[in-house]
Amino acid sequence: MRRIVYSLILACTAVFAIGCKVDSATHRAEQMDSATSDTPADPRASIRPTPSPASSADSRPLIVCFGDSLTAGYGTGPGESYPDYLQADLDAQGYKYRVVNEGVSGNTTKDGVDRLAGVIATKPALVVVEFGGNDGLRGLPIADSRANLDTILRKLTASGSKVAIAGITLPPNYGANYIQQFDATYPMLAKKYSTPLLPFLLKDVYNVPGMMQGDETHATAAGNKIVASDVLQLIAPLLSK
Repeated sequence: MRRIVYSLILACTAVFAIGCKVDSATHRAEQMDSATSDTPADPRASIRPTPSPASSADSRPLIVCFGDSLTAGYGTGPGESYPDYLQADLDAQGYKYRVVNEGVSGNTTKDGVDRLAGVIATKPALVVVEFGGNDGLRGLPIADSRANLDTILRKLTASGSKVAIAGITLPPNYGANYIQQFDATYPMLAKKYSTPLLPFLLKDVYNVPGMMQGDETHATAAGNKIVASDVLQLIAPLLSK
């Protein structure tokens, strides 16, 4: 009888200990979940902008800056992307347009095609197209990138939007032949669709102290101000006051 009672006591003790371990593990998991939810979102994350009610009611013609991380403002703070500074420049010079940033970090030309219908649905007066850098950095086939960019430009033009192209180039270690074909994509398509072209979006900031981030790929906030000025020069002939 004593053995039975002793066995029951041991069993109850084991169950209690296991319950404590489960409770402890659950508590740690809850703490981890809480820490994760309380951690501020990385400002460089790929987040597609959502128009506010105020901007939706804005009747000014729309300029959409459509691209990847260079447009999104990767690595800079809120209000420090080139489209933000472009809006400020337009306002200062008396242009009555509203700029929307449709840049998503990490996007390829294929991602641009996938997002295109949403951009066209906003009925923009002008779209600044900036894609291709991630295609090149991943070594994707030039023919595929060209076909995707062609689709973007063709559908935007057919929708009635004006279009401008902002190009990019690659580091020399990607090989002269690949880079030559890559760089040729932008003037080729600009000629085909008779669109203004900025061959290298970062032309006035690349390798300039203070203008590029540590990754030597993305502009700083100060660099984005200059990029915005270059883009305004590109699109000014397409605008009216």
